Amino acid sequence: MTHQILIVEDDAAAAELIAKGLGEAGFEIEICADGHAGLARAGQGRFDLWIFDRMLPGIDGLAMLDALRRQGLRTPAIMLSALGTVDDKVGGLAAGADDYLAKPFSFAELRARIAALLRRADRAESDAKATRIIVGDLDIDLLSRTVVRAGRPVPLVAREFHLLEYLARHAGEVVTRTMMLEHVWNCRFDPGSNVVDVHIGRLRRKLEESEPPILHTVRGAGYRLAAV
Repeated sequence: MTHQILIVEDDAAAAELIAKGLGEAGFEIEICADGHAGLARAGQGRFDLWIFDRMLPGIDGLAMLDALRRQGLRTPAIMLSALGTVDDKVGGLAAGADDYLAKPFSFAELRARIAALLRRADRAESDAKATRIIVGDLDIDLLSRTVVRAGRPVPLVAREFHLLEYLARHAGEVVTRTMMLEHVWNCRFDPGSNVVDVHIGRLRRKLEESEPPILHTVRGAGYRLAAV
């Protein structure tokens, strides 16, 4: 599938140069020369990636990107600017840019950054479309939020399901207590309780009621969900 990229750049020569290189690389390109036009076109949501200059007539790139993010659009965005200090970059990223490239830059670097952002976006879209996770004889349906093991329904409460889903997305890997606290309980520090171990114990009893072990303790490290 051909990716579509919107370039919002008021320097016509620079915009054409970027568009020519990306077009030769197989991308479909559209160019807008000012912030108002760029905001209108980007707001239609049909592009796979945006490239915005920071200093634009009408609406600058920061305000344009902030407005688009407030609309709920999550399209990957690269900010281009002659302003290249750390504070400038932090400001661009804070406004919603996924990457910030100071001018002058090499076209090869721009291509590499575009490729990285598109890979990340494609992977996220693929993950979002996945509706089932299967680990051995364990079948997790993410739409109905049901779990079946070896044909036996496994009833889980919401927190247990969230914990199992996180473990399943990292099947075969060691998942630490800190990782589980952060991603399942939204806690960025260890409160010193045994909340993770308690939930793991409950989950293990339900999953292994009459089947072989699938949720393994890795001593001194964490837990691993694996069929063997």
